[in-house]
Amino acid sequence: MQRIGIIGPESTGKSTLAQYLAKRYHGVYVPEYARTYMENINRPYTMEDVETIAKQQIEQLQHLSDGLYFFDTELIVTKVWFDYKYHRVPLWLEEAIHAYPMDTYLLTYPDIKWEPDPVRENPDIRLELFERYEQEIQQLNIPYYIIKHTC
Repeated sequence: MQRIGIIGPESTGKSTLAQYLAKRYHGVYVPEYARTYMENINRPYTMEDVETIAKQQIEQLQHLSDGLYFFDTELIVTKVWFDYKYHRVPLWLEEAIHAYPMDTYLLTYPDIKWEPDPVRENPDIRLELFERYEQEIQQLNIPYYIIKHTC
């Protein structure tokens, strides 16, 4: 089994990249669960909602079979969001990140134009979030590649 985590700030091409790579390499695309969840709650989200998202992401990781998986966001994004928004990270989330590590990360750099949509909320902190994601990957000592867009 090979797990590729595609993470980065909002509006940096993660979904497009994950879908393309899954198709190109005959892998499995794992969509961003947070987006699906947020699009369906029809109210402002809470810390409990973010916990629900994290638990579903863990559930996805627990039930993988052999294959090549491309995750459109994953637990590091959720961890950073807990820390940024609520100034705390549940211990069980930290444990899950170590229990179900990615094999490689593709970290998307915020060098494309922000595209607003109903679940995006952070056009002005994309570089800060990018740096936080990179720091988390480095602490895990997992290989990663920064993906920049060229025009």
